[in-house]
Amino acid sequence: MIDLEAMGSIRPTSVTLFIPCLMDMVYPQAARDLTILLKNLGFTVKYPQDQTCCGQPAFNQGFIKEARKLAQRFLTIFASSEVIVCPSGSCTAMVRKHYPELFSTAPAWLDRARDMGQKLFELTEFLTRFVPFENIKASFPFTVTYHDSCHSNRVLGIVKQPRRLLAHVSGLTLIEMEPVQVCCGFGGLFSQKFPQLSQAIGMEKVKAIQNTGAQWVISNDPGCLMHIQNRLREKNLKIGVKHLVEVLASQ
Repeated sequence: MIDLEAMGSIRPTSVTLFIPCLMDMVYPQAARDLTILLKNLGFTVKYPQDQTCCGQPAFNQGFIKEARKLAQRFLTIFASSEVIVCPSGSCTAMVRKHYPELFSTAPAWLDRARDMGQKLFELTEFLTRFVPFENIKASFPFTVTYHDSCHSNRVLGIVKQPRRLLAHVSGLTLIEMEPVQVCCGFGGLFSQKFPQLSQAIGMEKVKAIQNTGAQWVISNDPGCLMHIQNRLREKNLKIGVKHLVEVLASQ
């Protein structure tokens, strides 16, 4: 396990964005909001135009050779970055946890993978570590509930960070769903291989969301948001979905 605490809290000046495939394709507004938010907070924002997938889908299907090639490409593209910020728990977990596994027998690449894991942050990790809460001047006058993605919660240990950020959004009321830390059913390729089971789990999540009476469901993972949004539409429910960064960038 990488010890991010050992990095200290020296504020970086430059931030490089790693935008997940699903956000790029389905929620591009969230990526734009992230850029605006970080610039407004005083960071120089960089975006490597040649970045692509981190290799997670290939890795999850057992295509290790293909995943390793994508990982090498990622490590090369982001090699000179001071700090990397990713608005996705699952993609952050792929780089931080699984890249060292991919290169366990390749010492040179293993060192690069470990170094990359030390400077890659999921968005809420980054903001709560390097930005005073009062600097995030967001307003979102609605009742919301928050969905913990499995990778964020179980792999990265991210639970308190998004809630601390939401607590400083003007007008926002957070109502926790019960049970709170249960999978939405997406699971990446799980939803493709086992669609009926995936949808059934998603409908249980929708019931939990409904029971809160929230107007919006918020998460930090675009895959979860997409899956939940589809289940909400199937039930014709007027509950909106937003990525956390969209809320933090709201004025």
